[in-house]
Amino acid sequence: MRGRLQAIVLSLVGLLVFGLGVPLALTVAAGEQQSLFLDRLTDTTRFAALAQRPVTDDQPESLRDELGRYQEVYGISVAVFGRDRLAAVSSSDPADPGSGVLASDAVARAVDTALAGRRSEVGSRLLPWDDEPLVLSAPVLVDGEVRGAVVTVSPTDTARERVLWWWVLILAGSVVAFLLALVVALPIVRWVLRPVLRLDEATGALVGAVVGGREVDPVGDGSGPPELRKLSRSFDQMAASVYDALAAQRSFVADASHQLRNPLTALKLRLVNLDGHVDAEAEVHREAAVAESNRLKRILDELLAMARAESAAGEPVAVDVDRVVAERIEEWRVVADHEGVRLTTVGGAHGARALISARGLDAVLDALLDNALKFTPRGAGVEVAVRVRGERLTVAVRDHGPGLPVEELDRATDRFWRSPGHQNVPGSGLGLAIVSRIAARAGGSVALNLPDGGGLRVSVELAVADGGAAPAQTLTSR
Repeated sequence: MRGRLQAIVLSLVGLLVFGLGVPLALTVAAGEQQSLFLDRLTDTTRFAALAQRPVTDDQPESLRDELGRYQEVYGISVAVFGRDRLAAVSSSDPADPGSGVLASDAVARAVDTALAGRRSEVGSRLLPWDDEPLVLSAPVLVDGEVRGAVVTVSPTDTARERVLWWWVLILAGSVVAFLLALVVALPIVRWVLRPVLRLDEATGALVGAVVGGREVDPVGDGSGPPELRKLSRSFDQMAASVYDALAAQRSFVADASHQLRNPLTALKLRLVNLDGHVDAEAEVHREAAVAESNRLKRILDELLAMARAESAAGEPVAVDVDRVVAERIEEWRVVADHEGVRLTTVGGAHGARALISARGLDAVLDALLDNALKFTPRGAGVEVAVRVRGERLTVAVRDHGPGLPVEELDRATDRFWRSPGHQNVPGSGLGLAIVSRIAARAGGSVALNLPDGGGLRVSVELAVADGGAAPAQTLTSR
């Protein structure tokens, strides 16, 4: 946008300079031509007055010395023509007065004009590249009768040189004016666009800041045009409102999940205490109520985990991936052995550390292993793979369960979404949503795919912590 605005401003400045410079240059040329014309026309008219008596007495030769001195001093050829259109005397060749520059078609036309009783008029504009001489004529009048014509042929080199220098000066002034306009326009453009650039950067950072639970930095700094300053203030108000609304939502989810656990636990205890105190027909409903209370407890626990994952403060820190993976697998191996599922690891980080929130990788592995063990049948296996490629590290958990249809992969990380084919499996549909939020807070991503041989692979990609990006402390799981 800055480039386009600068191009528009500079185009307008260029058009302004061009629109003023070209007419000025043409005006200078016209003024120089007018000055030369009046000066030469005055001399031509004077010679026409001097030629009246010599022409009347048929003694034009008496003007030869006067004409010769004029040409010697000013370099301008002068000739007196009779009514027969032949040169009677000239300042150049005594033997042939009509030779040389006086023999051109322009001189012949000027003689015709003078013999018609008219003086020459201003010709076309004098341009530096036009090397044609200036030809002027005036009639020789005796008692109102045209008795001859006087013609002057003036070189225009000096006048054209002055026009050229004026044009060079105008061009230099135009370039200087354009450069000055450029120096002035660029800071103005930056001043105008500074709020727009800040808004663009803030818009890109808004989602990350809100999802990460960080306050959004204000963009209004009091610079820029009033309209853009008002827009910046409106953006700050909007960002603050979005942050407050999401913070209130997270607080409500966390508080509601926490507060509902106590009455739910009491309800579950009452249902358990009813064991053996209800008749056979009501026992089925009591067991269903206990199952539903267990399911509700799992939902509340996962809601609380989701709220904690979204509202956890602090920037990502460096986590020892190999150690965290080993400890989480050791913790879940008891569950895997109970379910008759093999739990194995593939590859490793080889000492690499990933950038993720404190305890974030623990929560990710817990959610992925919980899902994988629920859907993997007895006798099958669950694999945890860790790979490092360049600046990115991937932790993947692959099960050998029923997997998901291809069209459902994109929805698997939505909150409370569960595949229609897995409704009989305990769960709330929040596990992958929690993984996605934690990864997003760390600048990572989550991908689901269907590997060969069946099952589902969930891959979490994170940034590798180098020496400059990671804090001095390395967090590990307990």
